[in-house]
Amino acid sequence: MRGFGFEEHGGPDRLKYVEVPEPTPGPGEVRIGVRGAGLNHLDLFTLAGIPGVPIVRPHVLGSDASGIVDSLGSGVENVRVGDRVLVNPGFSDGSCEQCLRGQDSLCRNYRILGEHTQGSVAPFVVVPARNVHPIPDGLGFPEAAAAPLVFETAWRALVTVGELRAGERVAIVGAGGGTATAALQIAKLRGATVAVVSRSAAKAERARSLGADAGLTFDESHPLDRVLWEWSGKRGVDLIFDSVGSPTIARSLQAISRGGRIVVIGATAGSKAEIELRTLFWRQASIRGSTMASAGEFAAMLHELTEGRLRPVIDSVHPFEGARAAFLRLGAPDLFGKVVVKLP
Repeated sequence: MRGFGFEEHGGPDRLKYVEVPEPTPGPGEVRIGVRGAGLNHLDLFTLAGIPGVPIVRPHVLGSDASGIVDSLGSGVENVRVGDRVLVNPGFSDGSCEQCLRGQDSLCRNYRILGEHTQGSVAPFVVVPARNVHPIPDGLGFPEAAAAPLVFETAWRALVTVGELRAGERVAIVGAGGGTATAALQIAKLRGATVAVVSRSAAKAERARSLGADAGLTFDESHPLDRVLWEWSGKRGVDLIFDSVGSPTIARSLQAISRGGRIVVIGATAGSKAEIELRTLFWRQASIRGSTMASAGEFAAMLHELTEGRLRPVIDSVHPFEGARAAFLRLGAPDLFGKVVVKLP
């Protein structure tokens, strides 16, 4: 089977179409004929090589998938051949202590489609049946492939880990990625007042068109903490959603309110940071990590998608033969939303 990925870790020069075995579903598994494959910044890290994560090569990229059920393993009853489906890309074993508590993403055997397994930019993908869900009415294959990873990540980060309450002030650091556009919609849905902060005025303005109460810009002369402090009326921000990492975490902390929370869901611009501990304890603030979501959180998010209260934002859709251009689009300075590969 021909998929898009790499044989050796490195930069974009390592990208290529690779041959991998065509997957067949085992007990409790579903094979999907892929029609849409969403790309994420995770694919950049997988290509480069993630310390401590062994990756079988050749490796197919892609952590989001939508398509048509092609075949079923034994014991599968929740879907039928021919169903239009999307995939929850977070796989747990379903039997450990954390899974039984409903905390799937804390499972010791947790895996992510396209990182720990072969990915979705290929004609077929095999996943556990419990990770397969009907595509909500009104969503095409590209939109269905653009939604799962970013919306489940943002949902858990804001609602569960961030403990977002209606009326709070929320800042989303970074405006272009799919997770940021998902977080904006979820925060507004939950009744927050939301500012999106970016180095790009154009992206900040686009965020306002999606419903942000403020689209703010920052730079060296107008640093992130000062911009947020002024926006909050010098009271501080209650919840800061940060996926940037080392360039912004210390500044985010200076803008936090008393009892405020910073939720870190990624480190796209660096994974190490120094913070001012006196600010942390004096304001009784907290920095929390979050990744992916539980099955229950995914279901809650999917319900809002089905009801039309959330909608994926797509930057661009590329044909399978243009998968390299799709991948390179992830690093474009004007990226806004998800990049999707459409398979025939």
